[in-house]
Amino acid sequence: MKYKNNKNKLAWTNSISRDKALSGPSLKSIFSIKKIVSSTLLAISAIAVCSTSSAAVELTHQDWQVACDNTRTCRLAGYQAENSDFPISILLMRRAGSEANVMGKVKLGGAKESSTKALLQLGNRHRMSLFIDGKDLGETKPFSTVAGDAELTATQVAALLEALTKSSKIELVMRNSRWQLSDKGAMAVMIKADEAQGRVGTPSALVSTNGASKSNSNVLPPKPAPQLRLIVPNIRATSSRKEKFSMKPSQLSALTKGTIANVDTDCPNLMDKSPWRISRLNGSQLLIQHNCWMGAYNAGTGMWVMNDKKPYDPVLITTEATDYANGKISSVQKGRGIGDCLNKTDWIWTGKNFVKSHESSTGLCRMIEAGGAWQLPTYVSEVNTLR
Repeated sequence: MKYKNNKNKLAWTNSISRDKALSGPSLKSIFSIKKIVSSTLLAISAIAVCSTSSAAVELTHQDWQVACDNTRTCRLAGYQAENSDFPISILLMRRAGSEANVMGKVKLGGAKESSTKALLQLGNRHRMSLFIDGKDLGETKPFSTVAGDAELTATQVAALLEALTKSSKIELVMRNSRWQLSDKGAMAVMIKADEAQGRVGTPSALVSTNGASKSNSNVLPPKPAPQLRLIVPNIRATSSRKEKFSMKPSQLSALTKGTIANVDTDCPNLMDKSPWRISRLNGSQLLIQHNCWMGAYNAGTGMWVMNDKKPYDPVLITTEATDYANGKISSVQKGRGIGDCLNKTDWIWTGKNFVKSHESSTGLCRMIEAGGAWQLPTYVSEVNTLR
């Protein structure tokens, strides 16, 4: 069965089909260290999404990726080389604004995960140490059993950022085990983050050029997250027609078919005999659902909002939903069968329609942990619930 490319997934996933493991695309050009500081070259060469200064920015190059959300907060995640038996990931996060600092966290995974985490949970007795080119940069902060990671110190973050701008051997060491972080691809995503936050050529840039040519006043400020109001549907609402909605499944299929650009790929099960599910949203609008597709480890349900009388005017929300409850539609799709990477999108009911409230990935599929290593949003909002 043929499946479409999922346009909602982050660019680094480069999804060929829902049944294939997600893998980040590499840049089309080969960067040299001397030339990579050129933002013009990066703009030409990068495979990314950046339509406006506040739009989501996404890029993967080799073993590193960056995702900047609609508030201009950027998160950079790096991993071990793919052939390593010691999975590791480091997350660097920086908000927009000239005074924003870079924060860092580290997660370990793989076959030694259970024993390692057991030791880390002992706190001060066992911690990881950061080594760069053989130099001991000290221990990380205590391991968080809640978050499953350990924070890097400010000194470690500064040393790591410098090391990532050149070829370096970066290791997290605990007792007799060493986890090596790849530096391959870091420069490209650091420059992309600088571009997204307006830091190129400023003293606060992650990658400095030959002397700062601009002041930090050129750095873009943070954007506020959209304020959304979730209206919990009244499932006991009565129709303005004073009668129960009724329509044959075949009629619903025919009615909604025109809302899908390519039914064969987006919703191949639309015309089958599986049942429709209908939920009332208010006195005049309905949420209708139908199974759209199923793969080896993912499935998608079609969701439409329509009037309960003519003109029905069905509006497609998504063909990739996995859950609906109390005015919230969610789509959670695995990057591959073992579930070490996910893509998630949420939509909420605002009283008239469903609007996107969240979109994120958990990063590359690198065996860090079940459910993915990090939350790397490209769209965030603040949701208030009105019942």
